[in-house]
Amino acid sequence: MKGIIFTEFLDLVEEKFGLGMVDKIINQSNLESEGAYTSVGTYEFSEMLQLITHLSENTDISIDDLLMVYSEHLFKALVKAHPNLVEHYKDPMKLLASIENHIHVEVQKIYPDAQLPTFELEEQTDQHMVMVYKSDKGLYVLGKGLMLETFKLFKVPVEINYEKLNAEGTEVRFFITKK
Repeated sequence: MKGIIFTEFLDLVEEKFGLGMVDKIINQSNLESEGAYTSVGTYEFSEMLQLITHLSENTDISIDDLLMVYSEHLFKALVKAHPNLVEHYKDPMKLLASIENHIHVEVQKIYPDAQLPTFELEEQTDQHMVMVYKSDKGLYVLGKGLMLETFKLFKVPVEINYEKLNAEGTEVRFFITKK
């Protein structure tokens, strides 16, 4: 998993819960990196699982709720760092439809060893879209949050529902409808 995911997560933890919480969750975790991350480094996904699990345990906030808050923070950071990825889109549906053929292609240029989820487009109209998320990490809630942030960026109301296609959440069908 790319280091930017870790550095932005720890920035969020510090912003929302303080530096003491950052130290606490790092110390509670068994991290090969010892909690020292760079945005361009690559780290084991198991480290992120430990950090977010400990944050959840220490705050009594569910992992899914933490992922939704994190998605808002991460989206803003990514758009700020790479505005060219979204600036020529005028519609959030078109941006989401371009994840595989444009956004992820550009991300791979920036982070060649990034392990990205896939988003298979099953249906698309101007008002409705069905996409299937696939990732061995099962971070579909983060994906949903990033989708919601995309619509916020364009100031377009949306309803996003999903169905898990397996118990682990490594395959999830999203139903996206403009309101």
